[in-house]
Amino acid sequence: MSRTTGPILATGALTIANQTIFNDEPMDWRVPVATGLAAIGFSLAERLWPKGAVIFAWGTFATVLLSRTQPDVPSPVESALSWWDKGGGGGGGGITGRSQQT
Repeated sequence: MSRTTGPILATGALTIANQTIFNDEPMDWRVPVATGLAAIGFSLAERLWPKGAVIFAWGTFATVLLSRTQPDVPSPVESALSWWDKGGGGGGGGITGRSQQT
């Protein structure tokens, strides 16, 4: 396994978990497909420029942590801060609080 596979797979897993588990959005099957293709692409890029590919893979992970992939879904950091502010419990809903609405 190449050194870029871990950060890219973690990026995809984080995106899926943030959208489906923490914010009650339906599963977007494009994310796992794109993650697999990105892992293959980064593995190939690592053969051409090993250090740059690894830096770019970790940069991708950091970007996904801090930015929204969909306008109505908070970033993973926003979701974590919302969870922390609620006292570390209460289930999903994220910042939007959709799971608590009646």
